[in-house]
Amino acid sequence: MCQHKTPCPTADAVDREAARIVATFREQGWSLLCNGVIVFDDTGEILPDGTMIEPHRGPAVHALAA
Repeated sequence: MCQHKTPCPTADAVDREAARIVATFREQGWSLLCNGVIVFDDTGEILPDGTMIEPHRGPAVHALAA
């Protein structure tokens, strides 16, 4: 359970990625959020219940200009 003054979004909230980072492993490419979500550098996620979210990164901004 989140102990922050303004509670972090829950793992099932649409804005779950806005939760605070409690541990980061940049060399491995992932971070653990306060709500139990693991986020990867490629924008994929693993929710606390084991549900996997596919990477959802859009095209690079410079690619859209071309």
